[in-house]
Amino acid sequence: MTAVAAAGSTGTVVHRLPVWAKLLGLTVGCAVILVHPLAGLAVVVACYALARQGPRAAWAQVRPLRWFALVLFGTQVLIADLPTALTSVSRIVLAVLLAGLVTLTTSTSALLAGLERLFGPLRRLGVDPFRLSLVLSLTLRSVPIIADLAARVREAQRARGVRWDVRAFAVPLVVGVLRYADLLGEALTARGLDDPA
Repeated sequence: MTAVAAAGSTGTVVHRLPVWAKLLGLTVGCAVILVHPLAGLAVVVACYALARQGPRAAWAQVRPLRWFALVLFGTQVLIADLPTALTSVSRIVLAVLLAGLVTLTTSTSALLAGLERLFGPLRRLGVDPFRLSLVLSLTLRSVPIIADLAARVREAQRARGVRWDVRAFAVPLVVGVLRYADLLGEALTARGLDDPA
């Protein structure tokens, strides 16, 4: 879900939609994908066309997940069959594409503000809408970063001729994720967001 937007595409109807409408559309779109992947594909293609995002932007959203998709596909073929494998992988890829379009067409500040307004009623239950929206927006932004890190770890192993090994893959990935978490924590602390009050 890398934010690679097509030039001159910031004035589309998709970009101008409020955050709540994009999140509602994402929810409905994922439901369509779950029920009927082919209909979901049509929804994703139409949304990308409306947002004037081309194949390059779409590929940037799923590129970090290519190794995961291949492993999942192979596993599904072994334990089930080819149609099941195709359906499972296509559902995940389409959902990632749709979620990626939200981040492509929404700035971080707008996403944070929209989520904060959406969670406003939870204030009556003692929930801080700002902190909750911050957690969700950071989660959305962190997923592609971690997926890209996983892809880079695997590519580095392939370049060194290392065969697939779960431990050899997991250790550098976990170290990289922890390093990213430390940097993120330091950035939040510097902005005074570590205060529990």
